[in-house]
Amino acid sequence: MDFDQLHTFLEIVRLNSFSKAAKTCFRTQPAISAQIRQMEQELGTLLFDRFGSRITLTIAGRTFAEYARTILDLRRQGFDAVRELERVPRGEVTIAANEATCVHVLPAVFARYKDLFPKVQIQVVRSYGVRTIESVLDNSVDFGITQLPLQQKRIEVVQVYSDEIRLLTSPKHRLARRKTVGAKEIVKEDLLLPKSGRTRTRINEFLDAYEDKLRISMELESSEMQKRFAEAQLGVTFMAVTNAREEIQAGRLKAIRLRPLPMIRTIGLIYRKDKSLSRTSLGFIQLIAEFAAETGLGLPTARKAS
Repeated sequence: MDFDQLHTFLEIVRLNSFSKAAKTCFRTQPAISAQIRQMEQELGTLLFDRFGSRITLTIAGRTFAEYARTILDLRRQGFDAVRELERVPRGEVTIAANEATCVHVLPAVFARYKDLFPKVQIQVVRSYGVRTIESVLDNSVDFGITQLPLQQKRIEVVQVYSDEIRLLTSPKHRLARRKTVGAKEIVKEDLLLPKSGRTRTRINEFLDAYEDKLRISMELESSEMQKRFAEAQLGVTFMAVTNAREEIQAGRLKAIRLRPLPMIRTIGLIYRKDKSLSRTSLGFIQLIAEFAAETGLGLPTARKAS
């Protein structure tokens, strides 16, 4: 049974005539009679009593007519709701991101997004590295924000911005006046390192030649703890300048470039390639890329999403 059959049935009920309903439905009378017979066979009962050219609804017909009206009304409401989404988008967008991104990037992005899509709810899931990628792949979130590059064929990547990972020290630290610093000098210091993640992997690679000389004072899960402990002269740490911009500008921390080459990190917005993107999702992709470019997050100019 389909919507067309329900519409035909209700037209017969409204006009109390097969012949008149055939005209309004733009079909022949035999065609709509066949539709009703098919419905009656499917329901296992008669919908109409026929007395020559006159028809009346059976008890089953009157009962079914109420449900048919409800079904077609719900169908209309569904179409109206979807069309309304195009005019005033609503729904939910879920993003997985690490703590630093949540604190230093997303609040301002979300404020602008809510101006554009006031009816859309935003959910943020605090996540790191591999967990962010897994959340995108299992479709438990719409988007993830993570470091690039990724070797995952099922994921689409929008490069958002790049910035530089530097050594952070207290202004009173002996290295604070240095413009650059190498791994050989850093291993002499007490290190405050992130416990895990892509940044930790890159730090390990940077210090690999001096692994046996490392002085790891603390392994911390929070970037805020890394900054506070560095300010308190409990050691030195590594962090992207975006995540410590406020402290650097206020003079509470010094950010020293690494040599021989700067350590650049690139942040990307990721989502499943096979994901159906709504207007609200496409809006989020474009907005976060534009925000990064306009505000100069990081050192190189951010690229807009294509």
